Amino acid sequence: MSRPKGYIYAEVTVTDLATFNGEYAPRVAPVLARYGAKFLIAGGNPDVREGGRDVKRIVFLEFDSADRAREFYDSPDYQDVIGHRFVSADTHLYILEGSENGDARVG
Repeated sequence: MSRPKGYIYAEVTVTDLATFNGEYAPRVAPVLARYGAKFLIAGGNPDVREGGRDVKRIVFLEFDSADRAREFYDSPDYQDVIGHRFVSADTHLYILEGSENGDARVG
């Protein structure tokens, strides 16, 4: 049986578009490619139906495993870039492991 995929899910509110697009985005792209990340979602206008959150933009990345997503996030290459996001966006970010069997069992 193969290992479940890993994901990074982020809710992003860009506060400085020039820095986000001019400094962060071009620097993060090659690092994401190095770790095999695939964009599943990268966009605005989420239709929030529950929870009362004001979410402006969702980013959902797929990796070969949750461990690979952690390797990306903790890598020196990403840590060199992340400061550009910290100064240009407010973010809630999560590293997730996919379901092994496609079910939703708890425990």
